Amino acid sequence: MKPQKKITTRLKLSLELGPIILFFILYSRIKDQSFDIFGTPYQGFIIATAVFIPVMLLATAVLWWKTGRLSRMQVMTAILVVVFGGLGIWFNDDSFFKMKPTILYVMFAGILGFGLLRGESYLQYLMEEAMPLKPEGWMIFTRRMTLYFVALAIANEIVWRTMSTDAWVNFKTFGLTSATFLFFMAQMRLFQRYAVASLEDEQDQG
Repeated sequence: MKPQKKITTRLKLSLELGPIILFFILYSRIKDQSFDIFGTPYQGFIIATAVFIPVMLLATAVLWWKTGRLSRMQVMTAILVVVFGGLGIWFNDDSFFKMKPTILYVMFAGILGFGLLRGESYLQYLMEEAMPLKPEGWMIFTRRMTLYFVALAIANEIVWRTMSTDAWVNFKTFGLTSATFLFFMAQMRLFQRYAVASLEDEQDQG
């Protein structure tokens, strides 16, 4: 297996959050405008989506070039953005792009839930190198992540179906990012309790 290259946290966050922030800024500037392209009027949200897709793909490509690998979650996210963003542009309907997070979260919850039914933690296969935990810790964390993805899917459905586009963009840009940060902060005690001691720590203790 090709070893993963290391990149700075700042660069990683820039590549992952940069396209979302760019989408928010662009949408905020053109949300009230209409653009006539080949005789078809497109609202600002659709134009911002059309810009977001190639920027997100470029950021994903740079992340792959810098690290030498992409997680399954990153690949699946890129595919769904292209598919549902493309459908939204093709049909000139923003609902396709808004429902994309719901489908993504349901898929992740389903995959993790399937692993749990088999007595396995699929998160462990993805994150073990970055965050080594004991097997029981991985099972607890996976159950929590599964429920968290279900909660995000429900929240996204409620917001985009009952609130304005402005509210959904704010929810997608800031709400989901903040929720994820708070969720992982809430797991710190779990990570500490079930952390696997490094070889150096074991030698020091010995």
